Amino acid sequence: MRWTDLLQLALRSLITHRMRSALTLGGIAVGIAAVILLTSIGEGLHRFVLQEFGQFGTNVIEITPGRQGPRGGPPGLPTTARELTLDDAAALARLPHVRHVTGNVSGNAEVRANGRVRRTMVLGVGAHMHEVYKMRVRVGQFLPPDDSDSPRAFVVLGPKLKRELFDAGNALGERVQIGDERYRVIGIMEEKGQFLGIDLDDTAFIPSARGLALFNRDGLMEIGLDYEEQVPAVRVVEQVKRTLIARHGREDFTIRTQEDMLATLSNILGILTAAVGALGGISLLVGGVGIVTIMTIAVSERTNEIGLLVALGARRRTILVIFLGEAVVLAALGGLLGLLVGAGLAQLVGVLLPAMPVATPWQFVLIAELLAVVIGLAAGVLPARRAAGLNAVDALRAE
Repeated sequence: MRWTDLLQLALRSLITHRMRSALTLGGIAVGIAAVILLTSIGEGLHRFVLQEFGQFGTNVIEITPGRQGPRGGPPGLPTTARELTLDDAAALARLPHVRHVTGNVSGNAEVRANGRVRRTMVLGVGAHMHEVYKMRVRVGQFLPPDDSDSPRAFVVLGPKLKRELFDAGNALGERVQIGDERYRVIGIMEEKGQFLGIDLDDTAFIPSARGLALFNRDGLMEIGLDYEEQVPAVRVVEQVKRTLIARHGREDFTIRTQEDMLATLSNILGILTAAVGALGGISLLVGGVGIVTIMTIAVSERTNEIGLLVALGARRRTILVIFLGEAVVLAALGGLLGLLVGAGLAQLVGVLLPAMPVATPWQFVLIAELLAVVIGLAAGVLPARRAAGLNAVDALRAE
């Protein structure tokens, strides 16, 4: 029997029992649609987070106090380890291949200016922070490279904070009070947007030493640096580690490269996407059970037809292929319908919820369709083998 005849026979059988076929097809379609929709949301989140990190460059290294691992807890928790200092940052700035260094400390504080008060994030940073993290000044200049022990009281405002305090007026040269000190505005940053929930546009940037005094801290929260692009990150990490061990007497700090962070995030989000897709795969299993049920019923209802085919000379193999073909066609059509519905719902979510990152991973689309076909093939094996094993005389006398 030609494959075209097999296909026509399978379609005719499915059309004959429209309601039963539609219910089974719907089970497969729901499963595929769930897989596509959930993986689209997961993949969109994956790309969004990687893009957020990538906008700050890929040749960035961050050093935090406290060592992660068997001898220390996560950075940021209270520890007896030696704090990172501005002198440590200055020592790292002298290393070969290191271009810029910034010592960072952050916290929330009230910012007063022009008769207005706003509580927002204040970052104590080095003079080269904007170069390390690929940020730009729109108006004015960034913090000058003053003496780290006694920097001048200058502040650079994020664009949103500037609008909240000064509206559309010129803020350069104006005075801003942060805590108990008054700062002079020397620059306004370009729009940067939010980064993992932190609004960088609603931020005030002051010198690191003044940030330490403002938040009453003895040491920096982190040191960030960028290095020459053609230099391997491992070489720079080794230089940083040797320098800080020589200054601290032991390895009481944690070094993370941007590549490490991106790789870790990519792995975590990849697992998340796969796990979310697996949840939708449960519906596919339900659809597979439906195919087993409908094909078993079909074998029982068409026993005399099977006997007639065998009596006319049809091989057992042909009977097997006929019923397997029906199961595969049913699953493939359900998968195709599910692909269209799932992709459509993903696009609809992207339109209705612009803040929700959605991206349909087409490799998952192909995998989902192949999975639907495989489920149809697997679910049709037992009923098909039962049909192929029927005795011709008994099958003809079944009616």
